[in-house]
Amino acid sequence: MFTISYNIKPDARDAYLDLARQMKDHFTGVRKKNYAIFETKGKKNQFTEVFISESVEEFDALEDNQDEKTEELVRRLEDLLSNGGMKYSTLLETL
Repeated sequence: MFTISYNIKPDARDAYLDLARQMKDHFTGVRKKNYAIFETKGKKNQFTEVFISESVEEFDALEDNQDEKTEELVRRLEDLLSNGGMKYSTLLETL
């Protein structure tokens, strides 16, 4: 599982929610990824994207096989972030 956590500027919430819908459509519909976006309970505008991969190879391909649309979505997201940027985490299933 690969997670990306970040905070959005309060005044950019509506723009972010529109972008999040586009990201969800692209990653699940076009790229066929197991992908979801969550907002932290009690912390408005703090979000986490979650990618779940079936294999190490599929995980490794996440970054290697980015298309132009993915790059565009990431650039647009970066414009909406509050200070602190993105925090990444990779989790491996143990059992």
